[in-house]
Amino acid sequence: MSSAPTSTTSAAPRRAPLADPGHQAFVILRTGFTVAPILFGLDKFANLLVDWPNYLAPWINDLAPGSAQAVMYAVGVIEIVAGIVVALAPRFGGWLVAGWLAGIIVNLLTVPGHYDVALRDFGLLLGAVALARLAEHHREQAAQR
Repeated sequence: MSSAPTSTTSAAPRRAPLADPGHQAFVILRTGFTVAPILFGLDKFANLLVDWPNYLAPWINDLAPGSAQAVMYAVGVIEIVAGIVVALAPRFGGWLVAGWLAGIIVNLLTVPGHYDVALRDFGLLLGAVALARLAEHHREQAAQR
């Protein structure tokens, strides 16, 4: 007669990170900074949410070849890639998104009437930096386990 093997390991150690508020914040930020850039990047091709070329500073449009919409296509690709990088390597992706947001802020500060969006993006930049720092902490914690 054979009996089913019983495991003496508990699921509690595996669930412990999920109960940690710091880990929860990491997961929330990682998810948000993965999904949002990808969705906003895709919308650069459709302009469903907003007419994106209106947010491009004229001086940037003058520097870039092609139309403002063509610039937004490039921006869309960059944002999609940034979202994927956050998903795969949040320790690096958080800094990438923070740098990208800094560039967006500079652009918005040179377009009259978009200062509120620049301020919002500054808040997002801080969230991206927090993600990068939490990802570093998460990596160190995982290495100790």
